[in-house]
Amino acid sequence: MSPRPQIDHIRRPQLLRAAADVIVERGLASTRIADVAERAGTSPPAVLYWFESKDELLAEALTVDEERFYVEMRKRMDLLERPRDQLRFMIEASAEEYDWTLWIELWARALRDPASRQARQRLDYRWRDEIAAVIRAGQAAGEFGEADADEVALLLSALLDGLAVQATLHDPDVPRERMLRCALEMAESLLDCELGAAAYETAAGDGSGDAVRETVPDLADTESRRGLE
Repeated sequence: MSPRPQIDHIRRPQLLRAAADVIVERGLASTRIADVAERAGTSPPAVLYWFESKDELLAEALTVDEERFYVEMRKRMDLLERPRDQLRFMIEASAEEYDWTLWIELWARALRDPASRQARQRLDYRWRDEIAAVIRAGQAAGEFGEADADEVALLLSALLDGLAVQATLHDPDVPRERMLRCALEMAESLLDCELGAAAYETAAGDGSGDAVRETVPDLADTESRRGLE
């Protein structure tokens, strides 16, 4: 019987961060437990003490990455009182700030691995619920038109997922700016509201991020801009 690995100095978050970095760099298929161990400064048995497989590592790493995303998103959304600003920020954060690489790896594994499929479902449901909650708040405030909030959340999340794959693969027809404009346009259409999609029109075709940033102020400035409206 092999001795218990010395893991007192190793914590799950440390291993998960190392796993996320290696998987993003090499892909899940080319990632070995030994690679994660080396990045975390420990041994393969220590990694296997916490995680039984690469699939479990991937699902857990993405879950932790998502939690960080939500914590940061919530902090910034708390500065925005209007639901329409919050919804626009959620779409912008997904299109411009989020690294979808781990998600793409999870989608591929979810085709055949039940645990990965359950992780995908859990994480997707949370994202849709977050979007739907903001939509309902906007409807209560009179900012959004009548629509099924859950249905709109499903459509928006599905559109973002699909465009994110193309943007992550560097499809020249789908720069991040076009991904953002398409998502904002859909939200405007479904919710009968104005979210500023038109401001991204010219930059979407040539991938000019600078043009977008000059045209559309950062949402962190929303509070100061509100006093001018």
